Amino acid sequence: MDSISISHFKATCLAVLERVRQTGLPILITLRGEPVAQVSPPPPPEARAADSFGCMNGTAREVGDLLEPLPADDWEALR
Repeated sequence: MDSISISHFKATCLAVLERVRQTGLPILITLRGEPVAQVSPPPPPEARAADSFGCMNGTAREVGDLLEPLPADDWEALR
């Protein structure tokens, strides 16, 4: 892993960030030889579905007619 001093990082911040983006390698930033921070590339984006509509298709099942009234025996209030 490459390392640079904090003063050099301050002077060339955008160039260092572009280098990390292009190479994908992290850079260690030091202050008087001691590590202070590490600049690393972000993790790869998560794979997402192209469209959220229909993403739950096939995850549920219909067990009966949802519009049919319940029989009187199934109502707790009538017991």
